[in-house]
Amino acid sequence: MRDISAERPSWKELLRKEKILVLPAAHDALTARLIERAGFRAYQIGGFALVGSMHAAPDVDLEHFGEKSEAARNIIHSSKLPALVDCDDGYGDVKNVNRVIRSYELMGAAAVFIEDQKAPKRCGHMAKKEVIPVEDMEKKICSAVDARRSLDFFILARTDAIEPNGLKDALKRGERYLKAGADGLYFDGVESKRELKKIGSAFEGVPLATSVLERGGKTPVLSPEEFRELNFSMVLYPTTILFRITRQVERALEDLKAGRMMPVDESVDMNEFEDIVDLRYWAELEDRYYTR
Repeated sequence: MRDISAERPSWKELLRKEKILVLPAAHDALTARLIERAGFRAYQIGGFALVGSMHAAPDVDLEHFGEKSEAARNIIHSSKLPALVDCDDGYGDVKNVNRVIRSYELMGAAAVFIEDQKAPKRCGHMAKKEVIPVEDMEKKICSAVDARRSLDFFILARTDAIEPNGLKDALKRGERYLKAGADGLYFDGVESKRELKKIGSAFEGVPLATSVLERGGKTPVLSPEEFRELNFSMVLYPTTILFRITRQVERALEDLKAGRMMPVDESVDMNEFEDIVDLRYWAELEDRYYTR
C-alpha cells in the first residue's frame, strides 16, 4: 500500500515548481486515487461535483460543512497528492470560517478557497449570483488567516463579483482581499479572454486561479499554456470528470438493459481494479497474521 501519510508538498512549493496547476475535481476517494495514478500534481475537491455525486443535487447551497467535510476527509486520505478544498462562503460568519479552516488543515488539505457570494450561494457559472459587502469578506479572510496553524496552508480568496457587479469591482475586491492576507486570488465566472488578460495584467506575480466548465460554462476554454501566458497559475476543472462519468454510466446502463456485453476497451478488468484499490497490501496483511 502506498504511504498516504507521507508528507505532501505544500501548495506554495507546488506553485514554485509547476508552470501551471491543472486541477481536476475528485468527487470521491476512487477518483482522487485515479487522478494521482494519471500523473497530476494536485487536485481539487469542489462543491459542484461533490453535491452532484453525493445527493444527485445541484450546487445551490443545499449542503454545508458537516456533509461536505466528511466526504472530503475520505477523499484526502485516499491520495498522497495535495488537495485544494472548496469552502464555499465559509458557512456563516467569522466563527464558522475559523472552524472550517482549522478542520481542513488538520484533515490534511493543502489549500482552501473561500468565496464572497451572498447566501444562498450557487455554482460560479450560474446566473443570479450576489456578493456580500467587501468589508465582510475581508473579515472572513482575516479570520481564515488567523485560524491556520502553518503558513504553508494556502488560502485562496475567490470573488464572484464579475457577473453581478462587473470586472472593475472584482479587480478592486481582489486588491483588498490580498491586503487582508489571502495568498492568492480566484476569479470565477470570467466571461472572455479580454477579461482574463485584464486580471492577469492587474495581478502579475500573484497566484491566480479560474475555473473552466468545458461544456456549458462562461469562461473561455483555453489550453493550460494559454492560461499560463495570461499569468494564471491554477486552472480548476469542476465538471470534466463528473460529466464524462455521468455519460459513461448512462451508456453502461443502456447496454446492460439491452443485454449487450460490456465493451472491453471501455472498462478495467478485475486485476486492474484490484491494483487501483491496493488489494495486494490487504492480502499481505492477512497472510502476515493468519499464517503464523
